[in-house]
Amino acid sequence: MKILAIETSCDETAISIIEAKGGLKKPQFKIIADTIISQINIHKEYGGVFPALAKREHTKNLLPILLTTLKKGGLLNPVSNSKNKIFNFQFPISKQTTNKIHKILEREIEIAEPLLEFVKTHKIPKIDAIAVTQGPGLEPALWTGINFAKALALAWDKPFIPVNHMEGHLVASLLKSKVTSSKYKGVEFPALGLLISGGHTELVLIKDWMDYKLIGQTRDDAVGEAYDKVARMLGLPYPGGPEISKLSEEFSKNLKLKTKNFTLPRPMLHTNDFDFSFSGLKTAVLYTVKNIKKVTPEIKKEICAEFEDAVVDVLLLKTKKAIAKNDIKTLILGGGVTANKKIRKEFKKLEKELSINILIPDAKHSTDNAVMIGIASYFRYLDNKILLPNKTGKIRAEGNLAL
Repeated sequence: MKILAIETSCDETAISIIEAKGGLKKPQFKIIADTIISQINIHKEYGGVFPALAKREHTKNLLPILLTTLKKGGLLNPVSNSKNKIFNFQFPISKQTTNKIHKILEREIEIAEPLLEFVKTHKIPKIDAIAVTQGPGLEPALWTGINFAKALALAWDKPFIPVNHMEGHLVASLLKSKVTSSKYKGVEFPALGLLISGGHTELVLIKDWMDYKLIGQTRDDAVGEAYDKVARMLGLPYPGGPEISKLSEEFSKNLKLKTKNFTLPRPMLHTNDFDFSFSGLKTAVLYTVKNIKKVTPEIKKEICAEFEDAVVDVLLLKTKKAIAKNDIKTLILGGGVTANKKIRKEFKKLEKELSINILIPDAKHSTDNAVMIGIASYFRYLDNKILLPNKTGKIRAEGNLAL
């Protein structure tokens, strides 16, 4: 089956078309087309994502990205006559359906008429379902994608599949890097998911797909949030994660800077639970910086290296404890912070140390994307967690949606 997936949970507008087959036991996925536009340059001046601007950009980008993705996948087919002229209203939509689409898109009214014009002048693409991120995320941004997907499902009469964004991150590692087609890597259950992003730091016990239990989470800042806040303290640009990682790597490569002069805490490292806390680590960086008369570029590198070491130490130890206690067969990493080179390197070492299978997504699919939403929706489709296009009214954006 072919699934068109839409992702607008934060500051990336993404649409993909994937082909899925094989069922729950041995699913296989092929990326037919994938398009993504990042808003990082727009939000940089705010030091974070500004929800109203994110919504505006999603509204502006969704239809052009849809056209691009359909074209990439060979599924953009205008209706034409023998003279190659487009027939307007070749696929007439009833007045009732038109009114429903206007109602669905009343918060994105500027996109309603262009979308109606598109669906009236193009053949319905050969897809089997439409998936969209329901949450968690920024609610204004989520609503934009959800309403767009609802309108498409109604216009094309396709099943509608709402997806949890974090479940998408869990399955993102099922894709191999540098290829458009990949086979399932044979996850053995019980599995453990470590989700690390700008808004989440969670350990999830996975008894089977769609059978999740949260066993650990951050009590304050998420790890990605801590990276951004520490970067701001050091005068580094947004987003902070890549900048800290770069300076940390430079410190490690420079033999002259090898010995650290700063030691930061490892919060909750030895507690008898699987929870995390990064607020104290962030505060420790703040006081360290305040006590230095002049923060030179070399000192910045050193602080970045120690901060990153502290983060990795906590993530590793907590994860290893959870693996041992729950007899874990497979470890799955997900979320934007998994793009971090040090985290990827240190966690890959666990494969030999603990003799378990470890799945880490390709860097391209670590950050928010629509491919992962499509993959997650396939599992939900197989479990019959779908809605008919005229039954989507109860689906709402949920900024704090849990697994």
